[in-house]
Amino acid sequence: MSGGVTQARYRVTGMDCGACAAKIGTALRRVPGVSEVAVSFQSGVLSVAYDDRVDDAAVAKTLSKLGFGATALEAGAEAASRPAPDPWWRSAKARATLLCALALAVAYGVGRLVPSVERYAFIAALLVGLVPVARRAFAAARMGSPFSIEMLMTVAAVGAVVIGATEEAAAVVLFFLVGEMLEGLAASRARRSISELADLVPKTALVEAGGETRVVAAELLQVGETILVRPGERIAADGEIVEGAGEIDEAPVTGESVPKAKAVGDVVFAGTINATGVLRIRVTATAADNTIARVVRLVEEAQESKAPTERFIDRFSKAYTPFVVLIAILVAIVPPLVGGADWQTWIYRGLAVLLIGCPCALVISTPAAIAASLSAGARRGLLLKGGAVLEGLRHVTAVAFDKTGTLTQGRPVVTDVVAFRRSEQAVLAMTAALERGSTHPLAVAILDRAKEQALPIPPAFMAQAIAGEGIAGNVAGEPAFFGSPKAAVERAPIEPAHAARIDAMNAEGKTVSVLVASGQAIGLIALRDEPRADARKGLASLAAAGIRTVMLTGDNARTAAAVGADLGVIVRAELMPQDKLEIVRALQAEGMIVAKVGDGINDAPALAAADIGIAMGGGTDVALETADAAALHGRVSDVADMIALSKATMRNIYQNITAALGLKAVFLVTTIIGVTGLWPAILADTGATVLVTLNAIRLLRWRPV
Repeated sequence: MSGGVTQARYRVTGMDCGACAAKIGTALRRVPGVSEVAVSFQSGVLSVAYDDRVDDAAVAKTLSKLGFGATALEAGAEAASRPAPDPWWRSAKARATLLCALALAVAYGVGRLVPSVERYAFIAALLVGLVPVARRAFAAARMGSPFSIEMLMTVAAVGAVVIGATEEAAAVVLFFLVGEMLEGLAASRARRSISELADLVPKTALVEAGGETRVVAAELLQVGETILVRPGERIAADGEIVEGAGEIDEAPVTGESVPKAKAVGDVVFAGTINATGVLRIRVTATAADNTIARVVRLVEEAQESKAPTERFIDRFSKAYTPFVVLIAILVAIVPPLVGGADWQTWIYRGLAVLLIGCPCALVISTPAAIAASLSAGARRGLLLKGGAVLEGLRHVTAVAFDKTGTLTQGRPVVTDVVAFRRSEQAVLAMTAALERGSTHPLAVAILDRAKEQALPIPPAFMAQAIAGEGIAGNVAGEPAFFGSPKAAVERAPIEPAHAARIDAMNAEGKTVSVLVASGQAIGLIALRDEPRADARKGLASLAAAGIRTVMLTGDNARTAAAVGADLGVIVRAELMPQDKLEIVRALQAEGMIVAKVGDGINDAPALAAADIGIAMGGGTDVALETADAAALHGRVSDVADMIALSKATMRNIYQNITAALGLKAVFLVTTIIGVTGLWPAILADTGATVLVTLNAIRLLRWRPV
């Protein structure tokens, strides 16, 4: 549309490191009509905003000149479906490398058979590999990147030919191409990790409509359709079970080893496996918007967000390459001019130093590690919104937790069934009869317990709620009441021993209700929102790491104290949202770096004020879209795991930076003193880049301790 701005995304091929992304960004920003460019080499995605002077063809043409391919992506396409990568030997870089190697072998053979043409044979072999590199070099220079590795390589190779090192120049070009090919392989491996998460979703689904079933592509599923999933099949979409029950294996997505029991009304996620039972599932999200697609999309966006260390490295690398080029020029001319040294020797050394000037390994050292960590975290339900968050987590010294739904399950469960008269089963069955049909959380918990024990529930008549007291009715011909101890004692006496037990349970933060039947108190049921199964382990892990923990809750002090004592955590109770905010700020005033963990809604002020906000949730919109990070599967131990992942990532980054700069420093010195030449110098660049990338890829195998 004339005068409007178009936002477009492209899948880019051939982009293997941060330097490649920088060249693309520099070139496109110089195109008239382009207003915004974002390039992520980790995900291989380019985002461009342009006006009506630019189109897809212009973007593709610009990238083609630099040696990259570009394919336009529709909205959501990069997350919903991805093309299968070609085998490495079919890539353009692999073909160029093999062709150059063949030409070099032929040149070597010709040189042995006809020594008089050896020099020309090696020049021809050199040109086979160098011409495409030189074309990219001059294209990058015209588009604003004069100090590219291709340009440094071209100058060094031509210079070597001029001073008579033709055979070595041809070998160096081959080494360069081999290095580029290995960089591509390493980058592809890192990139494939998050793609594999998207590939968990099956390609087809069995849709039911009008009493018939048909196979459709999963990407065409619409919200509201019903799909049939048989035992052993992967679920093709996010949805809600409308018929059937079974166990869902969520290990491919969450890493959990134990399948979860699911029944009608439960939510299921795309990519998980139906282990048992036939399920009919109503689709609640399209392929482009299911949980996995959104996680992939958010991870890719996070990979485009640079960490502080990465921004520093980018600034440093812009000065590093011109500085090394200057050193190369001085090495080539100063000794001959000042000391009368041999020109050919020092020009050769200067050309070798030139090859050390490319910052590829340094530039990739941080983003490669961050991309691998973000992918590894996402596969375990740890969603981190960018490198800054990932880097910042290692500094956390205090974690403030919400209680309900964060440290606890967020719903009451039956903890005690006590019979004064009759049996515990009778007490539970009669109570369930009164509560049947109610949707109150306490009623649901009681009915769930009765269902677990497979108790026969007697019929109840004329059941009605009594405001502020409980529920009354007739169970199997017997008048019954179930409610608060205060209301129960008005209907039947409670023995002192039972009253003392009720007081003790109240002190433990439990909600106690008494059952009265035929004018006698016959038993009680206690309920409480119990801590998550891993809450103690998660808090212990944080304490072991020297991190202070505190529970902030609006719940009453007695209930909060009971949960806090059970978990061994400091408690601040009966708080309003602004009180939680003030406590977070007070911790920060003590010099602490604070992470706030909550549900992403009720704790919004505190989450926003904390140095890092972490949302707890089971793959919900809130957990995915709010805060700085999200523990998608609601494990308290995930918080400690996020911090551990952050520390592991920063160790990896420091190793990468040390390797990148260390190798270059060593080869710089050995080249100047004449110990090493051109081909070791190119290894200082491409070898270091491959080494750094492979080290970063190790993070893909990261596991919580």
